[in-house]
Amino acid sequence: MLEIEGLEVNYQNFFRALRGVSLEVREGDLTALIGSNGAGKTTLLNAISGLLPVTGGRMSWQGTDVTGLSPDLICRLGIVQVPEGRKLFPNMTVLENLEMGAYLTAARSKAAESFKMVFDLFPRLAERCKQAAGSLSGGEQQMLAVGRALMARPRLLMLDEPSLGLAPIVASEIFQIIGELNRNGLTVLLVSQEVLYALSIAKYCYLMESGKIILHGPGDQILADPTVKSHYLGL
Repeated sequence: MLEIEGLEVNYQNFFRALRGVSLEVREGDLTALIGSNGAGKTTLLNAISGLLPVTGGRMSWQGTDVTGLSPDLICRLGIVQVPEGRKLFPNMTVLENLEMGAYLTAARSKAAESFKMVFDLFPRLAERCKQAAGSLSGGEQQMLAVGRALMARPRLLMLDEPSLGLAPIVASEIFQIIGELNRNGLTVLLVSQEVLYALSIAKYCYLMESGKIILHGPGDQILADPTVKSHYLGL
């Protein structure tokens, strides 16, 4: 579905943030990308979304080269990102934030169906639909960020640290919902420092360090790796 080959991204023309990154996200899979702070995970998602210029390598979507496409064209292809920190419109209501997710014409035509899907998935958003997004709890804001992305009718949903700053019980709920979305057929690329949570629901996993992929394989295989156990799980 999505193939990344030798991707490179430089910051300010001299700092290489991505160093020949290659990965594949297969249709229907939940693929996890794990690694420590500063490893390059967010940079990779932003490059896929067209938010950062690529200085080397190639991105292919459904067999078509999409390297260098603008963010709006990437989104029109069905690649939708839930950014780290949620990036909601805090003074707009829950309903208005969701409406922003259905901005594209194709998504707008299915907005009624999408609202039902989002409110079935996140009943608390339905209860707070007239409330300002900035007044929601952290967990509710993350639900809204995911819901807004779903309103765009994604074919590939990319989530960047969806549990950041959340209490463990709320983080667990968010990961359960992500797993449910995948089981219902949505392809997911999940970036997370919550290694145990991520690997428990991922079919395939990539470990990134210093802008490079240093390990990859099935989620259960990565979870059993001694280096991952020692450095990321403290076992």
